[in-house]
Amino acid sequence: MEKPKEFLENFAIEGLDRVSRLNFPPHRPHIDSSFYEYFVLRGIRVDRVQPGSITCSFKVPHRLTNKDGNFVPGAIATMVDELGAAVIHVEGQPMDVSIDMSINCLATAKMGDELEITSRVLGRKGNYSGTIVLIRNKATGEVVAEGRHSLFSKPASKM
Repeated sequence: MEKPKEFLENFAIEGLDRVSRLNFPPHRPHIDSSFYEYFVLRGIRVDRVQPGSITCSFKVPHRLTNKDGNFVPGAIATMVDELGAAVIHVEGQPMDVSIDMSINCLATAKMGDELEITSRVLGRKGNYSGTIVLIRNKATGEVVAEGRHSLFSKPASKM
């Protein structure tokens, strides 16, 4: 039993050391997302895009787990925010502004778990849109989290 424990302790130390040595390109806020968004969303794969729906895959990396090896809620919130906004974004238009987010964490995901993230448009009324983001464990089908995201789009200029 001592060998697996020793391996995990060494792995955690090496992982923390690797994270501390990450080299990121200079941040350009007018072009790039924030450092935090980049840190969380790096590794996400877009599997399918349809009108009103986006499906992605994501393997939980060590950098987004807590000391117990669980996927951290802050990363879940970032995914709900970004993928909820992405599903209603129109190319060439400014990004919509988040009005409200409600997230229910229903189960834990562990480091190395493969997740399926589905973002769908619930509806639109004027400049107001609602989306839902569902995060499932691919292996078990268990819902890890469900998030609802409300956004407001800037009205088109009349000039």
